[in-house]
Amino acid sequence: MITPILLCGGSGTRLWPLSRKSYPKQFAPILGEETLFQASAQRLQGAGYGCPVVITGSDFRFIVTEQLQAVGIDPGAILIEPEGRNTAPAVLAAALHVAKSDPEGLMLVAPSDHVVPDAEAFRAAVEAGCTAANAGQLVTFGITPTHPETGYGYLELAEPPKSGAPVPLSRFVEKPDAARAAEMLADGKHLWNAGIFLFRACDIIAAYEKTAAQLMEPVRNAYEAAQPDLGFLRLAPEPWGGAEDISVDYAVMEQADNLSVVPFHAGWSDLGGWDAVWRESEPDARGVATTDNATAIDCDNTLLRSESERVELVGIGLDNIIAVAMPDAVLVADKSRSQDVKKAVAALKEKSALQATSFPKDHRPWGWFESLVIGERFQVKRIHVHPGAALSLQSHHHRSEHWIVVQGTAKVTVDEDVKLVSENQSVYIPLGAVHRMENPGKVPMVLIEVQTGSYLGEDDIVRYEDVYARS
Repeated sequence: MITPILLCGGSGTRLWPLSRKSYPKQFAPILGEETLFQASAQRLQGAGYGCPVVITGSDFRFIVTEQLQAVGIDPGAILIEPEGRNTAPAVLAAALHVAKSDPEGLMLVAPSDHVVPDAEAFRAAVEAGCTAANAGQLVTFGITPTHPETGYGYLELAEPPKSGAPVPLSRFVEKPDAARAAEMLADGKHLWNAGIFLFRACDIIAAYEKTAAQLMEPVRNAYEAAQPDLGFLRLAPEPWGGAEDISVDYAVMEQADNLSVVPFHAGWSDLGGWDAVWRESEPDARGVATTDNATAIDCDNTLLRSESERVELVGIGLDNIIAVAMPDAVLVADKSRSQDVKKAVAALKEKSALQATSFPKDHRPWGWFESLVIGERFQVKRIHVHPGAALSLQSHHHRSEHWIVVQGTAKVTVDEDVKLVSENQSVYIPLGAVHRMENPGKVPMVLIEVQTGSYLGEDDIVRYEDVYARS
């Protein structure tokens, strides 16, 4: 039995403004209706696969469960990282978890933000690597390159690749310049490093003990002191904070002497930049890819995306351009500079722009909200509450609220008064009143909230009771 290990703690800054720290790319439907995370989880399902173990941050724990439930997948465990420490501590924590019940259990470690169009071919490649993994090899998967990519690391093979069979790895190669990438594409001995691994739990733990022993104590202590929390497993923050921030490639793989590579030829992308999204979006004969709310006029080799029904994006006479419009931010870049989008995020952070990290739609365990208008001493929000969900019982020191239900029915508590509020009805929440909204129905409930007061920040909340155990 193979236990899928899904890593989903990255921020995906190279796909800004669609991907941000508060809601990274793996949870967005970038290609098709499913999110990258959902597609990754479904790819690792079927005969021979167990329930996935997910490693993520606290802010995303309810998004993970909601998205898995939406595609009918029950997770085996969700490990919560107190803070991001890169992939090496995360993989080790997952290995300790698997080894607790089955030391020789196979683990398939995969990022949750990759695109693999042919899931059946991918599972066949995994099956091809199982014999080597069961014999103690650390198996990685190399992608047959289709162009001289400078944004990926490479795997240099010790011998020419065979048809789907594992081959020995000679060495890892760092991201090359354009000339070197072209040479590696031509020689046929180099594959893209996909960052996907297959091994037994006992073998990867042994590899850590040999090449990254400094990680063993903090990660083991963090796992052994982990606390259950509403079905999640929170790794202990103090020992976890002492773990080195390092990738599994640097910590283990580049120093291991028992590595094999399974070549994979059926298509793959890590969507590591908007140029990759353009390639995967099936451009037309002129190389133009658009979304429903975007229009291209006399354009070539261009990606136009509008992520809002209220924003119509039009490009005229563009060539080799990426343009992405969100309700609160717009990116326009030369397609050849796609890898520099992370510089835009850094520049926005320097000027303390909220758009650098915060998504316009704020996802919560009970649903989501978005700000429609923000002014001096007032704010207007749209709030979407899932069927059966409830916000915390709370009060505010600095604001009052007026709720207007526009879809469904809300069960509203204001101090001692509890009542149902239907569509086109409203209720007033005075400053300091203890209140809660719930959706008792079987369809989503939507309301418009008008806040007024001297301070309207999200931290002006005193919680008295919360079904999601938030502090």
